[in-house]
Amino acid sequence: MKYLFIVSLIFTLIACKGDGYLRGEVEPSQDGKTYFGVIDNNGGNCGPLLLDGRAWELPLGEVSEIEPGEHIIHCGSSISFVIPKGVVFMFDYWGP
Repeated sequence: MKYLFIVSLIFTLIACKGDGYLRGEVEPSQDGKTYFGVIDNNGGNCGPLLLDGRAWELPLGEVSEIEPGEHIIHCGSSISFVIPKGVVFMFDYWGP
């Protein structure tokens, strides 16, 4: 039983491996510029999706160049998050 617990714990930790960013999937950009995209629109039932107070017009999964730093996304509620320089940041988490 002890070994089963240890093996289960190891598999759980492996499955939880991530890039360390709560709000999105982040990977280095090919050209060193910074990009942002949305892959989860909070169910789509929250009214207009706003990024830094402006409507986000791109379809889910498409990216646009953006300045690195702190940004605010709004779709029913507002969430502040930071985009590092030189990455593609795909926003995907609206939870707490």
